[in-house]
Amino acid sequence: MVNRVGFMDSHAGEGLLCHIGSFRASDTVARKQGSALHSAEEKLQPAMDVRSSLVTTAGTPASMMDETSDEPPTSAVLLDNCHFSQVIFNNVEKFYVPGGDVICYYTLTHNIVPRGKDWVGIFRVGWKTTREYYTFMWAPLPGDVHGDTAVQQQIQFKAYYLPKDDEYYQFCYIDQDGVVRGASVPFQFRAETEDDILVVTTQGEVEEIELQNKNLLKENEELQATCASLQKQNMELQEELKKTQELQNGLESLRSSTEKLELELNSLKKENKHLKELDECREAELHQFKEQIQNVTSEKVRLETRLKTALDHMDQLQSQVLNYEKEMENLVRMDHDKTEQLESLKEENCQLCMTITQQKEQKKELEHRLENLKETEANLSLRLQNEQQQNRDLMKELEEQRHLFQILQAKKSESDEEKQKLREENDTHLRHLSQARDVSSFSAVSQAQAQVPAPEAGCLVFGNPYYAAEANLESRAARTDSIRKCPMCDDIFPEDIEASDYEAHVQSHLLECPFCNETFEKSNRQVFDDHIFCHGLE
Repeated sequence: MVNRVGFMDSHAGEGLLCHIGSFRASDTVARKQGSALHSAEEKLQPAMDVRSSLVTTAGTPASMMDETSDEPPTSAVLLDNCHFSQVIFNNVEKFYVPGGDVICYYTLTHNIVPRGKDWVGIFRVGWKTTREYYTFMWAPLPGDVHGDTAVQQQIQFKAYYLPKDDEYYQFCYIDQDGVVRGASVPFQFRAETEDDILVVTTQGEVEEIELQNKNLLKENEELQATCASLQKQNMELQEELKKTQELQNGLESLRSSTEKLELELNSLKKENKHLKELDECREAELHQFKEQIQNVTSEKVRLETRLKTALDHMDQLQSQVLNYEKEMENLVRMDHDKTEQLESLKEENCQLCMTITQQKEQKKELEHRLENLKETEANLSLRLQNEQQQNRDLMKELEEQRHLFQILQAKKSESDEEKQKLREENDTHLRHLSQARDVSSFSAVSQAQAQVPAPEAGCLVFGNPYYAAEANLESRAARTDSIRKCPMCDDIFPEDIEASDYEAHVQSHLLECPFCNETFEKSNRQVFDDHIFCHGLE
């Protein structure tokens, strides 16, 4: 606001006062328009800005970082524990005009090593902890992080995120541990005020002004006539002006909202571009997933085919299992029978164990003779064949003996007939002898018979030649009738001997191989042992 003051008479003073009043009125209208725009901006701001989550009211933290939306590292460290001299803020103004960006200049001393999570925040004066920041920006890293010299840095805070009130604020540098490393002098966000201006005019200018005032008075008288009509028109125009001002205020608010919407649109375009890239990636992944699904589907069909084949095969196997179970039952029965056979074989095994014991005793000797046995293996094979041939000859001889036995049976029948004839002749001769004896000789013979013991039944004292012949025939027939000869030792057995006893006797002369059931004579024990040893080598 400018106040114009000068040396003038009363008429000139009235003109100047009118001029000053009109200036003040226009200034008042401008102030009202500015306040209306400001209020409209505050009303439209939360509805239009998609990033309203990043903007906070006074006392509420909001991130200004373009690269990330993470909250800065803070702590509840008190002021007396901080190191304010490690970062020095330069060129800090006493106040900053609202609506403009603010550039913060600061110097990193050699006492601090900047890190990636260091940040610079705007705090309201009187803050207690680093969590009470109004807004912040991540501090950029200098080119030489570990340098020993001081480094000049700067950060630009966007006007959109700056405070809107006229409270005192200050810059603070916070490291990534939440420790304060530097603080600036306080400053305000308010408009710049103009001082009153004293205007001094000269006497010539005053005379000119007086002349102008006279002319203006004449014009004023003329204008007073039209003043009534103009006042009415003025009232109408004021109403129209009021409407126009309201429209202008709305236009200004729309312009500001349009600018914000353009910013929002740019950000949304960036986000849309990013989302399109993500969508392309998702489409590529979706294509891969579709291919995988097709592969999985084909694999599923293949596995279902294999499963069906496996189920069919399982049905076949189940039928085979039923058959195997039936066979198993038969095998169990057979096993029971074989168990009984095993019991009998165990007895034979005991004998074999005894034989094995003997073989173990002979093992050392046989090991020494192994080389010789290998050389004589061919000869032993020939001998074995000879022995087998001998066995066959013996069996043939046994058949001959059986045939001889049959012949002897026939001869026995003939001898029985001859014996019967001889008995009849003997009876005839006895009758003739009894008739030829006389009485005297009968008494002498009787005395002699009294002194000599009576012969056994069927025998005479001096022997009956016919009876002896008969006895010889009977004994020969009996021998012929009872002949059964062993083919191994030529022992003769009676006819009434059991076949099992006879076979057991013949078997006692033989040794049977437990591996191949081949038989050997006991007289050829060494050949049998060599044969068993050859099976052990296999």
